[in-house]
Amino acid sequence: MTGSSPHTPFRYDPFDPAIQAEPYPTYQVLRDDHPVYWSHASHSWVLSRHADVGAALDDPGTFSSASGIYPTPRGIDLTQLFLPMMIMTDPPRHSQLRALVSRAFTPRRIARLEAGVDTLANQLLDDATTGTGCDIVTEVAGPLPAMVIADLLGVPGEDRHQFREWSTALVQARPDEQPGGPGMSAAAALYSYFGAFLDQRRREPEDDLLSDLVEARVDGQQLSQDELLGFCLLLLVAGHETTSNLISNGTVVLAHHPAARERLVADPTLIPQAVEELLRFDSPVQGLSRTLTRNITLHGMPLAEGDNVLLLYGAANRDERAFPNPDTFDIDRPVDNQLAFGHGIHFCLGAALARLEARIAFTGLLQRIPQWDVDLTNATRLTSGPIRGYASLPITW
Repeated sequence: MTGSSPHTPFRYDPFDPAIQAEPYPTYQVLRDDHPVYWSHASHSWVLSRHADVGAALDDPGTFSSASGIYPTPRGIDLTQLFLPMMIMTDPPRHSQLRALVSRAFTPRRIARLEAGVDTLANQLLDDATTGTGCDIVTEVAGPLPAMVIADLLGVPGEDRHQFREWSTALVQARPDEQPGGPGMSAAAALYSYFGAFLDQRRREPEDDLLSDLVEARVDGQQLSQDELLGFCLLLLVAGHETTSNLISNGTVVLAHHPAARERLVADPTLIPQAVEELLRFDSPVQGLSRTLTRNITLHGMPLAEGDNVLLLYGAANRDERAFPNPDTFDIDRPVDNQLAFGHGIHFCLGAALARLEARIAFTGLLQRIPQWDVDLTNATRLTSGPIRGYASLPITW
């Protein structure tokens, strides 16, 4: 935590590596003493209490996504850096686009994916657990969602490793990154790749999501090339990084809570509810931002139209006003109001798929390795404001 003593002014910077490594004490100070906080580092107001974050998510008319969902210094417009994405739109266009993509994530289609996800996860785990240690991110948590999203989109298997590299570069890019930096270069490479891929699907459609999107129409109009490319980027990053970091964060949490892990080994039917608690306890998406469409007053603080507001999901999920003993990891906790996947009209469409992948991955890991240790000394954290997870995480057994 950066300075909470009487002699050092409190400061919250979502990009501070020390805060990223252990954000929760800082979140406690924010919730208790600064429920509406101006962060000079991110040029945004910060909301940290569960009730405030939830109310903002449920009011897209006031808290707009159309100017971007990432805290940025003033003068940087992310909507000019990336092609149109559903996550950066408001109704009515958001409702139209979401209706199209939601066809890929119906309960029936997710259920049809289960057998394939199970096969992929077990192949990765078999390869990773032949010795006495592995990097759970590079060998399991990273490849698994990349393969699943690649299959959903119809991308050839030989390109999956490149997808992982591009995705990681994107989520670690700072919003003030200069053109030509690794994040912007990864976005450009993805747009180029998907542009050619979409052209191929127009000529030779197949039974995959991209072919469906190429043929889809909104009010009789096909989606533009830019909208299609934006879909591809969103599905890759959102569908990949959230799940990968849910698995890596959960691997650390379970290593630090051996009694809970023993219960999951003895009774795998508890794993789905454990995944819900993992989402609450160490959320893979710590926060996303909105832009105010009107002046409001919150906790006595005036917030102006056009201001950026960072909604801290990770802080809200540790709020004692919403969860008893929130800093305790409890797999028996009834968790029906955690905000790890957002809420309201922008609730994560891939939430059911992420839960499925995490359940299968932890079931297979616990079957093969009832006990493991994490080597945090040699682990590498992602350097991203909104995403909490690991670029590498060695484990031993």
